[in-house]
Amino acid sequence: MNTLSEQILSDLRRLLSEMSDGGSVGPSVYDTARALRFHGNVTGRQDAYAWLIAQQQADGGWGSADFPLFRHAPTWAALLALQRADPLPGAADAVQAATRFLQRQPDPYAYAVPEDAPIGAELILPQFCGEAASLLGGVALPRHPALLPLRQARLVKLGAVAMLPSGHPLLHSWEAWGTSPTTACPDDDGSIGISPAATAAWRAHAVTRGRTPQIWRVDAYLEMASRATRSGIEGVVPNVWPINVFEPCWSLYTLHLAGLFAHPALAEAVRVIVAQLDARLGVRGLGPALHFAADADDTAVALCVLHLAGRDPAVDALRRFEIGELFVTFPGERNASVSTNIHALHALRLLGKPAGGTSAYVEANRNPQGLWDNEKWHVSWLYPTAHAVAALAQGKPQWRDERALSALLQAQRDDGGWGAGRASTFEETAYALFALHVMDWSEEATERRRIAQVVARALEWMLARHAAHALPRTPLWIGKELYCPTRVVRVAELAGLWLAHRWGRRVLAEGAGAAP
Repeated sequence: MNTLSEQILSDLRRLLSEMSDGGSVGPSVYDTARALRFHGNVTGRQDAYAWLIAQQQADGGWGSADFPLFRHAPTWAALLALQRADPLPGAADAVQAATRFLQRQPDPYAYAVPEDAPIGAELILPQFCGEAASLLGGVALPRHPALLPLRQARLVKLGAVAMLPSGHPLLHSWEAWGTSPTTACPDDDGSIGISPAATAAWRAHAVTRGRTPQIWRVDAYLEMASRATRSGIEGVVPNVWPINVFEPCWSLYTLHLAGLFAHPALAEAVRVIVAQLDARLGVRGLGPALHFAADADDTAVALCVLHLAGRDPAVDALRRFEIGELFVTFPGERNASVSTNIHALHALRLLGKPAGGTSAYVEANRNPQGLWDNEKWHVSWLYPTAHAVAALAQGKPQWRDERALSALLQAQRDDGGWGAGRASTFEETAYALFALHVMDWSEEATERRRIAQVVARALEWMLARHAAHALPRTPLWIGKELYCPTRVVRVAELAGLWLAHRWGRRVLAEGAGAAP
C-alpha cells in the first residue's frame, strides 16, 4: 500500500476512535452571540466578543454571501449581542455596519417561507424583530411578516403545554420562545435541546428566578460544548452539541459510499461504533444525540449502517415516521426533507422491504437536470445527489442515470472541484466522486476514459489542498444558520480523496494492462 493510502486510512481510524466525546462541531456565530447576550458579563467574555466581531463580513453581515437565506439569523444575533458591548473595541462600528446590512437586504420572508429556511426561523427571526424594536428605536429593519402567523401558531400550541419532555425538538429553539425555566428541564448532558443558545437562555432565566440547583450541570454543558469547537476561546460555542449519534452514523455511512466500510484497516474502529449503535437503537429509533428525540433521518442511516455491518435491525422504528408515501423527519415538522426520504429509501432497500412510494417521492423531487437540489438539512445539491444515487442504485449493480451523470460531469469546475457556492469545496467534491463511482460501470472505453479524466482532475485539485489532520472550515449544513460538523465532513473529505486516489491507480493499472 502506498504512503498516501496509509495516511488516509490512519487519519480515518483516528477520527473514528475519537467519536466518544460528544462530537466535534465548528463554532457558531448565532449561538455564540445568543450565549453572550444571555451571559450578562461583557468584560468576562472579551475574547468571545472579539471572535464574533472578526467573523463579520465586509458587507456588514455574518455568514456566507453565497447563501444569503442563512445570513439573517447570525447577523441579527451578532447585532443584538454587540449592541450591548459598546465599550469593546470595534463593537460600535460592527453594529452600524450590521444595521446597514439588514436595511439593504431583501427580506426573504416578506411574502412566503422558503422550503429550505433555517431551523426555527419561524420562532427565531420574529423574536429578533421584537428585541430590535425595543433596543434600536425607530431604525427601519426587516420585519419578516410571512413568519408571524407560523410563530403565533407555534406559541399557541406551546402555551397549552406545561413542560415539554426532555429532548423534544422544539426545545432546540427554546431561546426564541421560552420565558420561564419551568417549561423545560436540562437533559442528562445538561443541555436544553442540545442547543447552546437555548441552554444559555434557560440558564439566564433560571438565575433570574432563583432556580439554581441545576446550574452547575448547565455550566458544565456549555463548557464542554465550547471545547467541541476547538476554537480555544471561552464562550465560543457550536450550533448544536452533542451529536454523539449523528456523527458516528453519518461517518460510517460515508465510508460505505466510498467503498471503505469493510476495509480491514478500519474494521476494529467500525466494530466499536456499530456495537454502540446496535445497543442504542430501540423501538423508537434514534436522534442526533442520545438525549434528543428520535427522527427518521438518524434512524434510517443507523439502520443502513447496522445492516451493512451484518446486523438484522427491525424496520419498525423507521415506520413510526411514515405518513402516506413519505417519511417525516419528526412529527410536526413544517416541511418534509428530501434527504430524509433518500435515507429511508436506502434503508428499506437494504433491508429488503417494499419502498415503491418512497422511491417515487425521491424521483419526483429531482430538478430538470436530474439532480436533487431542494434540501432542508444541507445547502449543497451535491449532498442529496450523492446519497440519492447510492439509494436508487442499491440492489442494482448496473444502475445508471444518464441525466444525473451528465449534469455531474458538466458541473465540475475548471479547477477540478465541485461546489454549490462560488468556489469548489473538498466536501462537495467528495460527494460528486461518491455519485460518479456508482455510475462508472460502462463497458464503452470512451465513456470510461471521460470519467477517468474527470476523476484525475478532481484528484489533482484535492491533493493540492490536502493536509493531514486538517479540520474543514466551510459551513454547509443547515441548522439555525449554516454550520460544520467537522469530523463528519473530514471523514467525507478523506473518503473522497481515498476513492479518487484508488480510482486513479486502477485506471493506470488498466492502461498498463492494455498496452502492447
